[in-house]
Amino acid sequence: MTGFVGVKNMIRWLTAQGIAPTLTGMADAIEEDFRRWPVFNKTERVASHTPFGVMELMPIADPDLYSFKYVNGHPLNPARGYQTVTAFGVLANVHNGYPVFVAEMTILTALRTAATSAMAARALARTDSTVMAMIGAGSQSEFQAIAFREALGIRQLRIYDTDARAAEKFVGNLTPLGFDIQVCPSGKEAVRGADIITTCTADKTHATLLYSPDVSPGVHINAIGGDCPGKTELDPEILRRGTVFVEFEPQTRIEGEIQALPETFPVTPLWKVLAGEAAGRTTENDITVFDSVGFAIEDYSALRYLYESVSGSPLCEEIDLVADPDDPKDLFGFALAPIPVS
Repeated sequence: MTGFVGVKNMIRWLTAQGIAPTLTGMADAIEEDFRRWPVFNKTERVASHTPFGVMELMPIADPDLYSFKYVNGHPLNPARGYQTVTAFGVLANVHNGYPVFVAEMTILTALRTAATSAMAARALARTDSTVMAMIGAGSQSEFQAIAFREALGIRQLRIYDTDARAAEKFVGNLTPLGFDIQVCPSGKEAVRGADIITTCTADKTHATLLYSPDVSPGVHINAIGGDCPGKTELDPEILRRGTVFVEFEPQTRIEGEIQALPETFPVTPLWKVLAGEAAGRTTENDITVFDSVGFAIEDYSALRYLYESVSGSPLCEEIDLVADPDDPKDLFGFALAPIPVS
């Protein structure tokens, strides 16, 4: 039998744990796996691009567990009543290949993306950061705000979104949680005075949401908008001024902000910073950029964290996913055997 967490039990789990402790625990789990980066068998995501959006598989494995996530990115979906991003994921036993756990990952991806951002900021942002600007107030925005409050104590938020309804939704969701929120008329106004800038938009275009003159020394930039070839959010001059940190470099070269720069443009793998093999922020005036495209190790960590949390509890159902005959060589007999009437 295979463990399973669906949408209802995912919500029950998140409610029981609390979103803030969940994000903190998940950030710790992701950092733990980043620190053992070399043991993972890694590859770029497998993407199928269509005129409507992209559908992707994100696989990874360590010596004991294999995982993959199926995820889509369809920027026009909200106008048709669908979400931009949906996902599910699988953990499998490397030693026999059997799936041990299946989970919804639309909610889990939102959690792991925010947890990854917070984990990176703990290593790269100034420790005295108090104000975060957010360009984009969509489905990911609230998760980011709470994760950064837990990681760095961020409580002041300056937001901008071209959709006034998204900004209104953001304010309505987070004001009761004690955030001080200012809705700004432009991205330029939003980033004024910010210590951390998060860009999280979905449109698959070469856009410039943030210009170099608007970025002050000492800022940490969390560039997490839905990434793919042909999608950028930052003025390339910002990247040249700063130090850029990435997840899996071959994937980021294709999908990240650095796709706009030559292949020789230097970047630092984030895992090396976390493992003490490379420097992160070196001065208070450094501009640090986390050019995050989302990598499979983060999904592995999130699935592992969830599985360890719910295993053996009523939140983890068992589903009959894999045919498992008593005689491993007699699948035919198993397939044609009568099913007992319950």
